[in-house]
Amino acid sequence: MTTTTLAVLVPLLPFLGAAAGLLLGRTAPGYVRPLAVLPSLTSLALAVLVAVRQGGGQAINAATELTPTGSVPIELALHIDGFAALVAVLVGVVASCVQIYSTGYLRDDPRYPSYAALVSLFTSAMLLVVYSGDLIVLLVGWEVMGICSYFLVGHYWETPEARAASIKAFLVTKLGDVPFLIGLFALGTDAGSFRITTVLGTVASGGLHHPTLIALLLLAGVAGKSALFPLHTWLPDAMAGPTPVSALIHAATMVAAGIYFVARLLPVFQASSAAMVVLAVMAAVTMAGSALAALAQDDIKRVLAYSTIGQLGYMAGALAVGDRGAAVFHLLSHGAFKALLFLAAGVIIHASGTNSLAVMSRMTGLRSRVPDAYWTMTVALLALAAIPPFSGFFSKEAVLGAAEHVATGHTEHAPGSAGWIVLVAGLVTAVLTAAYATRLWLLAFHGRGVEAPAHGKEPRSMTVVLWVLAVPSLAFGLAYGPLPDWFDGRDLTPVLTTSVLGTGLALVGGIVTYGAWRHTTALAPRVPMGAVVAHPDAEPAQVEAEAIASHAPVFGDVAYAPDPADPGRLLLGPLHRHAAVGFHLDAVYNVLFVRPVQAGAALVRFLDREVVDTYVRGAAALPRLLGAAVRRAQTGNVQTYVSALLAGTVVLVVAALFVATGA
Repeated sequence: MTTTTLAVLVPLLPFLGAAAGLLLGRTAPGYVRPLAVLPSLTSLALAVLVAVRQGGGQAINAATELTPTGSVPIELALHIDGFAALVAVLVGVVASCVQIYSTGYLRDDPRYPSYAALVSLFTSAMLLVVYSGDLIVLLVGWEVMGICSYFLVGHYWETPEARAASIKAFLVTKLGDVPFLIGLFALGTDAGSFRITTVLGTVASGGLHHPTLIALLLLAGVAGKSALFPLHTWLPDAMAGPTPVSALIHAATMVAAGIYFVARLLPVFQASSAAMVVLAVMAAVTMAGSALAALAQDDIKRVLAYSTIGQLGYMAGALAVGDRGAAVFHLLSHGAFKALLFLAAGVIIHASGTNSLAVMSRMTGLRSRVPDAYWTMTVALLALAAIPPFSGFFSKEAVLGAAEHVATGHTEHAPGSAGWIVLVAGLVTAVLTAAYATRLWLLAFHGRGVEAPAHGKEPRSMTVVLWVLAVPSLAFGLAYGPLPDWFDGRDLTPVLTTSVLGTGLALVGGIVTYGAWRHTTALAPRVPMGAVVAHPDAEPAQVEAEAIASHAPVFGDVAYAPDPADPGRLLLGPLHRHAAVGFHLDAVYNVLFVRPVQAGAALVRFLDREVVDTYVRGAAALPRLLGAAVRRAQTGNVQTYVSALLAGTVVLVVAALFVATGA
């Protein structure tokens, strides 16, 4: 079988699995789980085989014209280089792990068949984006992911949070997709083709007429899809969906698509220095702002969501300094440890019965309840904090090293100002990342108070996946040696200066956070942090009354003692309340966009009801009045009709005589 055929099957198999799952979900429920897992595993195996055959060498290209357009052709084209081959493997690994994990996590969910089919369709769409050699075909996968995210984030549609989150995710990403579509058309028009190889050739020959405008239009779509500032606000709210969906969106699909798109078309953006500086500023604000917000979140999944936004900022920063090898290296590394973080968080939520770190901090023994999640999440958090020798250290160091290289003027691939912006923001974010990773670990696993609830042992399908993902989270960073052969050939070896700075700052962030945690714990009342205010056997009304009286949070039928030992409050100080709500960006958007749109809608409704409807009613009133007048003349009395006829005849005769006499 040829490599091209294998590559076509990689996105096709999950698509067929999705179609079969939707068709057989009700009639043959026993086939749902095999149809969810087997196509993803087979697609992964084929993606690995394609990667082995591609081998980081010459790109694999194949194309056939989809339909004659009369102008710019649209083609079913494949373009598989080293970037595409490795990213496809990442998508296959994470999607397979999510499907296997979901068989246990959602085993009692009545809507599991549709969920599994949508996950397969999501996977197929991302693989289409990765392998596509035509921008219009890529756009198809791009938009299919958007609709899949809408349905999957809103999986628990009974809850208002899930419904609102799914609508917000759809609308915010569509807000970026509109200029993105315009940018694609402008790019294809300038190049005379939507083929990626042709577009890149046009850029190399200086054939783009409006490079800055095209790059900025495309960046709007990338900001929406990859949750970069200022269109990142949908991602934390998307945590209302099932936890495995969060792992899929954050690790290998959706948000990864925008970064991958810029990496594939990086010369288009490099054609405009202004666009590169804009991308650097977006990356810097995304990094630092999301890290501060993560330090203030109580929901464990929202902490990880803001963490994803920050790591996407690192990837965008690498692209802003012209090093797509470093960007994709961090994309691959982050995909492994972020999938692990979310899936481990799912186990913790399942065991504790809550998403709240404040409640977890009042539980003792949670780590002994879920030892698999404890050890694997520890590995993933160390990778997130970029502590050597974990994978995150090597990939994040590649980003910082590339930024330092540009900042010191050793390359002309990007403006020096972009290098300084990314370098400074990256170092600041390194401190904050270690701080919120340490805080999450301490609050989740080192609480004190009542015993964590015993929900029984988690399904093996959930725990085995964690150890599978722990391996690349620990060891993938060592691939920095052979990876340049798959990318652009640029060295990814850690640089001494940024390695020492980055690691030192990460250690400082972790140690300071631990010290703050010890300090807040020491100042807390000596009663156990999980002291029960109202006994579990008490009536619900008594529990609520006791909770209100003591300002204690309620979890289940138990009200807990207040004042948890949260180092985030101490470290952020007055900034904490602003960071906890994402620095009020949603409120700003509400004032700038939502309210004006609502006011405009109210005005249109008023005009429709009071002006347009009044005109329509008035236009109908005159014929109605005339009809009423005519209706009155229709009495049904023959004598009246004859009298009117005679009167009319007399009038006509008189009129005729008058005319004749006048003549």
